[in-house]
Amino acid sequence: MKIAIGSDHVAVELKSVISAYLEELGHEVVDYGPQTAEPTDYPKYGKLVAEAVAGKQADAGILICGTGVGISISANKVKGIRAVVCSEPYSAQLSKQHNNTNILAFGARVVGSELAKMIVKAWLDAEFEGERHADRIAMIEGT
Repeated sequence: MKIAIGSDHVAVELKSVISAYLEELGHEVVDYGPQTAEPTDYPKYGKLVAEAVAGKQADAGILICGTGVGISISANKVKGIRAVVCSEPYSAQLSKQHNNTNILAFGARVVGSELAKMIVKAWLDAEFEGERHADRIAMIEGT
């Protein structure tokens, strides 16, 4: 799977850890930045990753900022994106199974690297269940 990843300056270190973990799992990772901890604005990176996922340049996306909230709000402004903020694996799993989320977000100030890996793994391993959930996604998307 090709996964787009982005963060803000607060989460550059955790983004690096998660990128390496994704590669260990056999995924291709495309890093949309930033590359340094110099202060920057999370909406820029949320949008870049979301556009890559919506435009099919990536199969899925992962976004990390201080809490995961701001960067996910930015991503959700892009048509076709269903970004979710998760601080534990169960919600990550259900977000994929029931909502077919295509971007996972979490906070570098909220979860540590090992918990972040567990969240990522649960999300990647989950599969969309379709059926009644597909009808609900259509309602959300206004179709």
